[in-house]
Amino acid sequence: MAGLIRQGHFLGAKLRSLRKRNGLTLDELSARCVQIDAEAAPSVSYLSMVETGKRVPSGAMLEMLAGVFSKDVRWFLDENTELEAAPPPRERGGLAAMPLEPAFLFSNDLLQIALPELLSQTGTTGRQFAQLLIRVWQETRHNSFPDIERAAEECGGRRMPLSLVEVFEICRKHGLDVRWFDSDARKPSGALLRSRFEAPGTVLVNRRLQAQEERLKYDLAFFIGHKILHNGDGAISPHATAHRVDVAESESTPGMGAQDVLLAWREFECSFFAGALLCPRLPFRRFLVRESHSVAAHHKLGVTPALVMRRMTAVSPYRHWHFFDAYAPGYLRAVYRGNGIPLPWGNMSLVSDPCPRWAVFRLLRESVPGPLQETPTSQISVMEDGKRPRLYCCHSLRTRDAGDEVHVLSVGVDLAPGLEAQGLDAEDIVASVADACRRGGGDGAIPPAAAAAIRAVSQVQNIAWIAAALERRASVICPRSGACPRVPRRCARLTDPGGAGV
Repeated sequence: MAGLIRQGHFLGAKLRSLRKRNGLTLDELSARCVQIDAEAAPSVSYLSMVETGKRVPSGAMLEMLAGVFSKDVRWFLDENTELEAAPPPRERGGLAAMPLEPAFLFSNDLLQIALPELLSQTGTTGRQFAQLLIRVWQETRHNSFPDIERAAEECGGRRMPLSLVEVFEICRKHGLDVRWFDSDARKPSGALLRSRFEAPGTVLVNRRLQAQEERLKYDLAFFIGHKILHNGDGAISPHATAHRVDVAESESTPGMGAQDVLLAWREFECSFFAGALLCPRLPFRRFLVRESHSVAAHHKLGVTPALVMRRMTAVSPYRHWHFFDAYAPGYLRAVYRGNGIPLPWGNMSLVSDPCPRWAVFRLLRESVPGPLQETPTSQISVMEDGKRPRLYCCHSLRTRDAGDEVHVLSVGVDLAPGLEAQGLDAEDIVASVADACRRGGGDGAIPPAAAAAIRAVSQVQNIAWIAAALERRASVICPRSGACPRVPRRCARLTDPGGAGV
């Protein structure tokens, strides 16, 4: 009896540690077991008793739990507790933070004077600067904004999917009058006006959206957010398609305008609200479990693939995500870097020599006439971040916006934290993939041991497109072609569609 109690204690401690390292709640672990065997799946209360050593699972149930975490059953039964200690926090990629000295130069008074002049001298608009600050805030918070989530859930009652009829009913309930306008007129930048708000409660929508139900629901949800969060005071920008900056006429002047930060922040709040209304946190998290994080499943919810990608970064138990929404030649309409992936370009500047191995650049330069097939493709990529290689997997597709402009959506993860959560040596695994790519001149077959480890991450995190990416060769990517570690100038000549990067 004493032996069973001791065995149950070690087994439960290892299960709890493994579950927490992979970001799963007891409810989510139970749901994952239901996917394997709905009849034999353990309840939340039973799992809790297993973790506290009060129950010892049967052999069949232990096999089920081992399958969820891609572990051998014997791993749970030994008394090695190497997973009990949490891994050290990983460094973020991108620009490193640095101490600012002397501190008095960064006082509020001096910054209030210097920042507008800096923006004016560099040609940066206040809206661009505010969007950069908001992006950093999102990344710092890992896209967690519970107050906005709660407001959206109270509004929609956590219903998912929401039909267009139900969205119109929510509009009516909150005193919003939806009216239509006919216009294909473009702004000077080339953007198409989709919708706009007139205080205190009128939403004007381009009639073109009647044939685009997924986008129509999003625009209505966006302005429902404005009505609820800001009482419909009208201080909100019109909703337009993105524009191509290479042919754009500037619609704003450099410097900090009086309402720049306000409008940028409200646009973020209402956008986040719209996502939380149409894809409420808990139902959508369960949906991701059922669909193994499939972006192609967006049709089942009646929402756009962009919304599914963005909500993944906010609700997935795995926190190490990035997301790009890019227009040619390199304009970022949206970006999120919860995994700190270094940017090859930004929303305030373009680069003349982007690495063509990034999926966003390859897909942007491919021209496909007629309707686009919204079938995402996956790729595993290695990037040299300083002297330490990093390993990413992305899932990207090329599609058209409401104005028929081609753009590329890409969502991806940093694989190293997932490898570490399995108790594996992430640095050795990443180095082995990087070495295979170097020996292949920039592309290489993933070594079998590394592939098995990556497949385990795909299984544990339930992200099927990570395993799908193993069917292709890994690729070296870099922020600039000029800094490419491949054979000199090889990147500039590469046009092979099979060589996509992140």
